[in-house]
Amino acid sequence: MIDDWRQDRIGSALRGENPTVLRRLEAGFAVIGDVQFLPGYSVLLVDDPAVQRLSELSPGRRLAFLADMDRLGEAVERACKRLDPAFRRVNLEILGNTDPFLHAHVWPRFDWEPPELVGKPVWLYPRERWSDEGHALGPQHAALRKAIDEELAQLAS
Repeated sequence: MIDDWRQDRIGSALRGENPTVLRRLEAGFAVIGDVQFLPGYSVLLVDDPAVQRLSELSPGRRLAFLADMDRLGEAVERACKRLDPAFRRVNLEILGNTDPFLHAHVWPRFDWEPPELVGKPVWLYPRERWSDEGHALGPQHAALRKAIDEELAQLAS
């Protein structure tokens, strides 16, 4: 038995035990990121933990995953634009260098970011930002979670 849902993000989502899940989409799960130094950071998790690469999906499932990524990206964009006037854009990335399962990162970007980082990849942020408890997902992100989920629902209709 796995005690920490982080060790099995997709399995815990399938079992309804992953607290970061915003909602189930066609080919995966929209989740809010564990870390929120860029408020609204979200991830699309594929719904099959054995899938490591986009190329492992059938053409139809591949298109569904990419459509889900687009939908989550637009939902984050709409929510962040509504909640923060300094919102600039959304960056979408499928990397797969750390976690062995297919997932896509949705990074909102803001004008208030440090000038030396605002136009650079988010991965250049100092490592402390990623582990700082002050940026950890928590109850203070309830309104942000709700806004993204509302946008996801609206985009589905």
